Amino acid sequence: MKEIGRIIATEKQPSTIECFTFWTNKDEKLKPFDVVVVEHIQKSKTYGVVEEISHMTDSPSALAGFISSDFGNVSAECYTDRIGMNFVKCRVVGNTDGIYVPVQEGRLVYLAAEDDIKAALGLDKVDNPLAAGYLEMYEGENRVTIPVNFNSHFLIGPEGAHLNISGISGLAAKTSYAMFLMKAIQDKAIREKDESVAFIMMNVKGTDLLSIDEKNERKEELEEIEPIYRLLGMGTEPFQQVKYFYPFSKSKTDYTYDSKERIEDRLRRERAFMYRYPFETSEDKECLELLFANVDDPNYTVESIINYVISGSGAFSGIDDWSDFRKALEEQSNSTKGVSSGKEISVLSWRKFYRLFNKSYQKNKELFANRLVNSEVRLRDKISKIKKNDVFVVDVSRLDEESQGFVFGDVMRAVYDLKLGATESGKDSPDRIVIFIDELNKYASNDVPKSSPILRSLLDITERGRSLGIVLFGAEQFVSDIHKRVKGNCATQAFGRTNSIEISKPDFGFVPSVYKTMLTRMKQGEYIIQNPVFRSMLNIKFPKPIYKYYE
Repeated sequence: MKEIGRIIATEKQPSTIECFTFWTNKDEKLKPFDVVVVEHIQKSKTYGVVEEISHMTDSPSALAGFISSDFGNVSAECYTDRIGMNFVKCRVVGNTDGIYVPVQEGRLVYLAAEDDIKAALGLDKVDNPLAAGYLEMYEGENRVTIPVNFNSHFLIGPEGAHLNISGISGLAAKTSYAMFLMKAIQDKAIREKDESVAFIMMNVKGTDLLSIDEKNERKEELEEIEPIYRLLGMGTEPFQQVKYFYPFSKSKTDYTYDSKERIEDRLRRERAFMYRYPFETSEDKECLELLFANVDDPNYTVESIINYVISGSGAFSGIDDWSDFRKALEEQSNSTKGVSSGKEISVLSWRKFYRLFNKSYQKNKELFANRLVNSEVRLRDKISKIKKNDVFVVDVSRLDEESQGFVFGDVMRAVYDLKLGATESGKDSPDRIVIFIDELNKYASNDVPKSSPILRSLLDITERGRSLGIVLFGAEQFVSDIHKRVKGNCATQAFGRTNSIEISKPDFGFVPSVYKTMLTRMKQGEYIIQNPVFRSMLNIKFPKPIYKYYE
């Protein structure tokens, strides 16, 4: 191990069981998150993670520097250099013998070897290893690259579950990291076969996730990507067992950014399906409330109307298609009809309900079917038959915001019903089903109405899903926007590049100030992660996607 300095313990800044400081040569290259080793009592070693680095000289004041430069001559050369050093603050993360008395003045400090880094950060004895990325520590000839593994039981259960990723938009950012982790999970499940996992991914932006079963064709990138995948013990092939679900339209492309040729090819090979929403069964009608998820309903008027419709009361008796429902709703909105049936609900409420429904219906008319024909499918029917290692990509990218929520809410309910055994295939379902959704703030922000059925489902999944085998991977730009019970139940947090306003929020109160500053200038392909298994927050890196993606 390379010696780099000695411990400083002064009257004003003593060593404690939580932190220590040391001096090092002013030319020594260190950075936040680097690990150092300190000689301690009884021949033990204490590990510290660098948090702050300052430069200090013997100059008594700023004015002394001005005077020593010939009273402000920037070209003047000093005859004698100031005595200077770097002053480093570290947080204690462990001791080889479990000794946590403060380290002592004058003890040697070393750069950590690879084994010491792993021991310090809790990476040496990770059960159920699952690739999380890799660390690059130190600079120049001292550089060390170390694979980082999660304990999968703390990411997808049963010990802990759910992942929340935050950060501003950009390539190799939130979606890329979530996809990297899901690729690692699928690789592990296929390789070890001890647990079965399936995935449902919501494609909310362009064609982000519409080629994940095809290999990245950029040769220059692959030369850089594949060695990292091999270092992390992952396969270099794209996702397997992928099926795509597109919103139905006669032209095939009205509600998707994918090409008609590729959609038709996938439909022929049964690698893709077109989903629609009929209005036949009670389950179909119960989904109606999902269209109104973001409507503030303090008096539960919308809920009352939906219950009135589902129960088949009044003009809604015997209705089993959208056309008749819309017609009955229009009639109910007339003053005479509104008074004669459903007297407890005002005519104005019926009219508002009709207006909101008709807005979504007209925008996505082909999505709502009177009957399913040919190759059209119900999403929940397909989800009820999901098998281990299956990857379902549900495209909602070109739907309006209300309809995106409608589909997402339906997916969550279908998974919940499956894991509760409400469907016939529930007993044969995968042990874990991971649901990935970007732009989580649309459905679980602090501004979403408390009555929102989508928010209720998200709360249910994050609070009870771990025991059922339902895992949420969510991503958003600002973690401070997310409902505290949703983010609070995520065992793993990943923080990407953000802005100075966001890091001033209480959500970042526990993060050291230097780490906060780093968050404002982090590069793409880089995250700070927090997980119960790790003894410290880690600044990890991950490779670009192994599958085909579009910039």
